Amino acid sequence: MAPPIAPSPRPPPRPPQRAGQPSRGGARPWAPREAAAAGVRPPRRGRAGERGVGRRGGARRTMAAAAAAAPGRVRRGAPMYSKELTSKKRDEFEDILEERRLSSDLRYAMKCYTPVIYKGLSPCKPNAIKSAVLQSEQVQYVIKQLAKEMGESPDIIQEEAMEILDEMGHSMQLGAVRFFAFTLSKIFKRLFQRVCVNEEGMQRLQHAIQEHPVVLLPSHRSYVDFLMLSYLLYTYDLALPVIAAGIDFLGMKIVGELLRRAGAFFMRRSFGGNRLYWAVFAEYVKTMLRSGYAPIEFFLEGTRSRTAKTLTPKFGLLSIVMEPFFKREVFDTYLVPISISYERILEESLYAYELLGVPKPKESTSGLLKARRILSDNFGTIHIYVGQPVSLRTLAAGRINLCPYNLVPRHLPQKPSEDIQEFVSDVAYKMELLQIENMVLSPWVLVAAVLLQNLPAMDFELLIEKTLWLKGLTQTFGGFIEWPDNLCAKKAVVSGLTLHSNIARLVDGHVVLNDNGVEDGAVGEIVFKRALAILMCATYRNQLLNVFVRPSLVAVALQMTRSFRKEEVYSCFSFLRDVFSDEFIFFPGISLKDFEEGCFLLTKCDAIQTTQQEIYPTDKGSVIISFLSAMFRPFVEGYQLIFRYLSKETKEAFTEKQFVPAVRNFVFQLLEKGNTQCYEALSSDMQKNALAALVQLGAVKKKKMSNGFTYSVNQEAVSKILDMFGKCSPINLRRASQVINYFGQCM
Repeated sequence: MAPPIAPSPRPPPRPPQRAGQPSRGGARPWAPREAAAAGVRPPRRGRAGERGVGRRGGARRTMAAAAAAAPGRVRRGAPMYSKELTSKKRDEFEDILEERRLSSDLRYAMKCYTPVIYKGLSPCKPNAIKSAVLQSEQVQYVIKQLAKEMGESPDIIQEEAMEILDEMGHSMQLGAVRFFAFTLSKIFKRLFQRVCVNEEGMQRLQHAIQEHPVVLLPSHRSYVDFLMLSYLLYTYDLALPVIAAGIDFLGMKIVGELLRRAGAFFMRRSFGGNRLYWAVFAEYVKTMLRSGYAPIEFFLEGTRSRTAKTLTPKFGLLSIVMEPFFKREVFDTYLVPISISYERILEESLYAYELLGVPKPKESTSGLLKARRILSDNFGTIHIYVGQPVSLRTLAAGRINLCPYNLVPRHLPQKPSEDIQEFVSDVAYKMELLQIENMVLSPWVLVAAVLLQNLPAMDFELLIEKTLWLKGLTQTFGGFIEWPDNLCAKKAVVSGLTLHSNIARLVDGHVVLNDNGVEDGAVGEIVFKRALAILMCATYRNQLLNVFVRPSLVAVALQMTRSFRKEEVYSCFSFLRDVFSDEFIFFPGISLKDFEEGCFLLTKCDAIQTTQQEIYPTDKGSVIISFLSAMFRPFVEGYQLIFRYLSKETKEAFTEKQFVPAVRNFVFQLLEKGNTQCYEALSSDMQKNALAALVQLGAVKKKKMSNGFTYSVNQEAVSKILDMFGKCSPINLRRASQVINYFGQCM
């Protein structure tokens, strides 16, 4: 067992420097969302007209001027997120299971556990927290308001609030914690070869916990995430977090109660405008944060990512944990991004089935017991990277005016201003981008990316050669690769194939997807099995896309425009960035900066050369640009198919539940007939993201109804956007902008 870490004598962690000059949001030349090209009806941005190209000063100045001149909302202060484009030193990893394999799990579970906590406070008992919440001015105010509106006694409303607290609240007990410590040690040693942690990050976290309230923000790829973090903090003698968990877990007999006693508190998936529930929940979270006796943990993504791409953030809980700082109830709050990377994801096949429309199994104790058969499988290595604690006070400095909070009594509900909402959004995106930066990539991620471009089979020796080439490119782009024990490329590829034998296998010197029996059976069954294998493989390739997205979009834009003019390439890049804004994480309002990052990385690997006004692919670069474009082809082709369906097949308003199976059936038929090979277009994740993109572009209207949302399609507008996908040039964008803006006004 790793020894407890002594309190660090170092000064408090310094928040990341705020670098760079103010980034002006708004329009770019003919750029969707930011310039209203292609009929964009940009939410929260404003609309820009077209601007001509000046003869002097080059494309860089022209694009910057257009950005500055846009009438959209301008973000205040220096940009909150600025990625380091130079290579940075990574923390070393330690395997916490190594000692577990050599010593008693019972002794580990029963060890003396005395975590150092925030400023030496004594832990609050769960019932004391509930009493404080119930008696708080905020909750009492809402109770009185509701009693007055409903004509009921405040005692009845208060009793309902108590029932909400009983359903919601955790009841952390050391006995349950020790039970999980013992049980998880046994399970993790069976499932994983190693669990690697950056110890420097744990030291920074230990110091932060003593200084200010801490919020842990891990990535979310598996149910293992929250169990692993609690196990990790127990190992290092740090205060265990209280964890926001979905109410679904309460349906698991015994397990749900055990999770509650290990620190989980439960929230409903939707509050449905229930003011009392919202008031009680928000005050419960804020009370735990103000007391500071334990870190608060939740997932910004809201749910597990089924595709291994980071999901767009949810802002509700983040807004709640920031409020005590805004109201000066705490001096500061530390936000800690945590990246959890899996060499093999436990739910990989379950996710693929879900994406293909098979209903997700309900969480249940019986289901958990049935899943015990996975204990005989090998899931490789987990890497947990605990990032630098980020000071909320530093982020807000010069950006947020806290004076309005002093003008209103703290207990009165207050709608956040636009500046606050924008700030919360920016912080959420910054945290997710920091998670992405520290994700660890295994050799299998590279193998999957190469293999998916060479289906149905690839020569084994060529696969090794391409994997080694991709390793170098990934490192050039700043990817965080952990190559096991410095193995040669051949052994690393064989190791990956062995671990993922359920996805791919070696047959007669060629690597093929493991779509068993794909030649037999009905055509529909063949399509389904092949889609299943491709989606599982794509889950690992997608981890690489998080790193490659900006240079890849520049590469795609170069091929789509067939032009060397930088301004034309940028226009197409910006359009693609907006279309794929739900597929990948982009910091709001810095399209030009993302373009420059993509160009910088392509220049760094000698794929392109740039002048003030033009971008030239090099002889060497044609291979790189072709590879990057091919890696993104499933998204471009998948969106084209989905847009094609919406432009021709839909006539009436529909719900998302109607849309997903309908478009899946449309793509399925095309695959059966051999009219497309884009199996990834069957993914419900891609289908929902494409629909959301059209809503943002103004080509689909989203309307709230009593039972959810309905969507109505402007088919001519969608057809124009579909046409732009094939002809992404400034002239086409300009014409499409005029047409679709007209359609948007008609809707």
